[in-house]
Amino acid sequence: MSTIKMRISTAGDVLDVKSLIQQAMESGRVKDKATGKLIPADFIQTMTVSVNDKTAVEANLSVAVSKNPYINFKVPGKKGDKVTIAYTTNLGKSDTATETA
Repeated sequence: MSTIKMRISTAGDVLDVKSLIQQAMESGRVKDKATGKLIPADFIQTMTVSVNDKTAVEANLSVAVSKNPYINFKVPGKKGDKVTIAYTTNLGKSDTATETA
């Protein structure tokens, strides 16, 4: 099951993509209350949005982004286009989701 949920609406030749990503987004500076040890950093480092397999958005995220980030963006496209969101964390974990507008 993907950690990425996405909704796409169309308005002319623009796609409004709303995404919700399940990710802890740990900074590496917070202590575990039970053990007192630092929780290792675990955050989305790179994210790519493609429309019909052509890159529309490339983003470099950091620890400054909140847990389970909601990211909304507008990209060129039309109804029936295929939108793909892919991300990789600083620990090498990755996920991809594809929806049709």
